[in-house]
Formats: sequence, structure tokens, C-alpha cells
Amino acid sequence: MTGPAQLLTENASGKASHGPVLVFDGGCPFCRSFALRSELHGGLPGLGLRDGRVDNKLRRELRRSGFDLNRGAVLITGDQVLHGAEAIQWLCEHMRPSDALLRLLTSVLAAPRRARALYPLLLLARRLALTARGLPLDPDR
Repeated sequence: MTGPAQLLTENASGKASHGPVLVFDGGCPFCRSFALRSELHGGLPGLGLRDGRVDNKLRRELRRSGFDLNRGAVLITGDQVLHGAEAIQWLCEHMRPSDALLRLLTSVLAAPRRARALYPLLLLARRLALTARGLPLDPDR
């Protein structure tokens, strides 16, 4: 069976992904903004982004593997798959942002305890944003 890490190599150019890949909910404006800022200003070479809301195959494979995007973003680095607070904490710990907002977020979310404590608030913001936009919280339901 194909795993989440193998699916990441199936991009439009046919080239393998190098570096970590953040799978996020592109329907959420907060998630999308964080992902794009991380890619553009995060200072993490090779960071790739995948919109889990539109990449049905990857989203379903992640769910089969126990990583539900409705419960948080997923970061795939090598053979390691991190989910939710753990994914965001790893990303914030490894970024070297040039963007002021990202610097603030990484200083707060790079610590595992703070990331775990604050992540439910991020999920609540996502839920409110998706509801306001009329989008389902779970694109598979």
C-alpha cells in the first residue's frame, strides 16, 4: 500500500519532494496564510506545501494512516509524519523566518508545551473561519 510519504513524490513535475512537506487545509484562511508565509519567509529550505482540501488522494491516505486533517495539519519529513500541534511545533522550531508575524508565531509555538496548549485555539479559529465561509469542516463528509 502506498503511504503518505510516497504520495508526496507524485507531483505534477514528476520530481521527488526534497525537504519537509506541510499538508494543510487550504479552505481555512488562517491555515493558508500560515502555510504560504512559512514557504515564502520561513527560511526552511525545501519546504513544500500541499493543500489537503484539494488533494483528495493524499488526504484520504493520511486519514487511513491515522492522520485526520480535520484534527490538524500534517508535516511529513522523510519517513516521519507529524500531526497537529506536533507538526506545527516542529515547523516553528526549524524555521528561521524573515517575516515579523512568523517570528512571533515561531517564538510562541516552537516550545512543545505551548504548542500543545495553544493548538486547540488554532483549531477553533479554523472551525470558525470555515463555518463563516460555508465550507464543511471535513471535506470528506
